[in-house]
Amino acid sequence: MLGICDIEGMSGCTEEVIDAIAIHERVSDTVACQIAFDFINSHGGVPRLRRIIKKDIEMAENLGDLEQVKKLKGVLERFLMTQRKYYQGTVASLKH
Repeated sequence: MLGICDIEGMSGCTEEVIDAIAIHERVSDTVACQIAFDFINSHGGVPRLRRIIKKDIEMAENLGDLEQVKKLKGVLERFLMTQRKYYQGTVASLKH
């Protein structure tokens, strides 16, 4: 039987990206792993994941949750660095 770590490993995303998906989509980590796998392996999926994380950042900013904003910006930065063809110049803009 597969454990959550196995499923996360097959998704192509880090645990923190899967957590962001789970929170955004209001689903379990297992379902979020499947969503991550589908996004990573589909045309337009990586930009869609980027938008999800950016929306989560905006929501945290609107709530004044600066700790969550900082955490999610780090999640987004690390995600984009693993998806190099999509981040061209984006990571630097997150520092501001």
